[in-house]
Amino acid sequence: MNFERTLIITGGAGFIGSHVVRLFVNKYPNYKIINLDKLTYAGNLANLKDIEDKPNYRFVKMDICDFEGVLKLMQEERVDGIIHLAAESHVDRSIKDPFTFAQTNVMGTLSLLQAAKAAWEGAFEGKRFYHISTDEVYGALEMTHPEGIEPPFTTKASSGKHHLAYGEKFFTEELKYQPHSPYSAAKASSDHFVRAFHDTFGLPTIVTNCSNNYGPYQFPEKLIPLFINNIRHRKPLPVYGKGENVRDWLYVEDHARAIDVIFHKGKIAETYNIGGFNEWKNIDIIKVLINTTDRLLGRREGEDMDLITYVTDRAGHDLRYAIDSSKLQRELGWEPSLQFEEGIEKTVRWYLDNQAWLDNVTSGDYQKYYENMYAGR
Repeated sequence: MNFERTLIITGGAGFIGSHVVRLFVNKYPNYKIINLDKLTYAGNLANLKDIEDKPNYRFVKMDICDFEGVLKLMQEERVDGIIHLAAESHVDRSIKDPFTFAQTNVMGTLSLLQAAKAAWEGAFEGKRFYHISTDEVYGALEMTHPEGIEPPFTTKASSGKHHLAYGEKFFTEELKYQPHSPYSAAKASSDHFVRAFHDTFGLPTIVTNCSNNYGPYQFPEKLIPLFINNIRHRKPLPVYGKGENVRDWLYVEDHARAIDVIFHKGKIAETYNIGGFNEWKNIDIIKVLINTTDRLLGRREGEDMDLITYVTDRAGHDLRYAIDSSKLQRELGWEPSLQFEEGIEKTVRWYLDNQAWLDNVTSGDYQKYYENMYAGR
C-alpha cells in the first residue's frame, strides 16, 4: 500500500502519545503511522488495542537513544515527519534519578535530531521535526492580583477570552527559560537542542510547550488517576504542602488536536504554547475529584473528604504555572473544546468504567505481558 506520508510518533504507547497515535491513525488513513516506544513502565500497548490492526499502523519497540536503529528505520521507511513525545516526565522520579531524565530527554532527543539530519540529508522540503515539551521549562509564576482582589479573579488573555486566574502574568513564547527541577531542566535542554539544529543545520523544527494534561490512559502515578483510584479504594490522598500550588489543566484529546493542527499548519522554527486557560489549585481539584468520584460510585457526595492527607512539600515545588495559548488560537485557530468540569466528569467515568485497565497497570502485569511478547526481538 502506498502512503502519502510516513510519520514516526515517539512515545506513542504512553499517555499523550497514545491519544496522538489514535487520532492520526484514524484521521489520516493515507498516512503510515509508526509508533516508536521503548515500553518503559509508562508505555502500555493496551492503550492502543482499538487501532493495533489498522493497515496504516506499525509498532516498533526501540529506545530513542539508539541512533543507529532510529536512522535505519527512518531510511527504510522513508520517514518524512517525526512527532517527538517520548520522555521521562514525573518530577518526583527526576529528583530521585536525574541521570535517567538527562539520558532519555536530552540524549534521546539529540539521537533523533541526528538521525533526522542524516536521513533527510538536507532535502528538508516537506519534512518536519515536531518536538513536544512542557510549560515547566519556564519556571514558576507568582500569585499576583490587581488592587487587592484575592485570586482567583476574572482576567482577560491576549486572545480576548475571559477566564479565572491566580495571577496577572502568564507563560508566553517569549519568556526566558528558568527550569527548577531535573525534569524541567532536561526538557529545557532538549528544547535548546531542537532549536539549535534548526539554526545550525536548517532542520525543519517546531517546538510546543503544553500545560498539565488529564484524561483516559494516564499512568496512575499522576495526580488525577492516582486520586481517582485511591478514592475508589478509600486510600489516603497525599497532598503536598497545603495544596496551594496552581496548575493549568488541559484535556488530553484537546492537546492531541492541537498537535495535529500544529504539525500540519505550524510555521517552521516557531514555538507555540498549548494551554487550557484553566487554572486550579491542587486542593480544589482534589475536592472536585472526591465529589465527582463519590457521586459516580453511588456514595454521598463529599463522603471521602477525610481521605485528604497533607504531606511534606516536594523539593523545589513551583507555585503556579499558567499558559497563554493566545498565539496558537490567533494564528492557527485552535482552542480547547471542553470545560474543565465536563472533562473531569468524562475522565472519572472512564477510570471507573475501565477498572480492569487500571488494576492491570497498578499491578505491573501489563509490563510482564509485553516483556514476554517482545523477548528476543
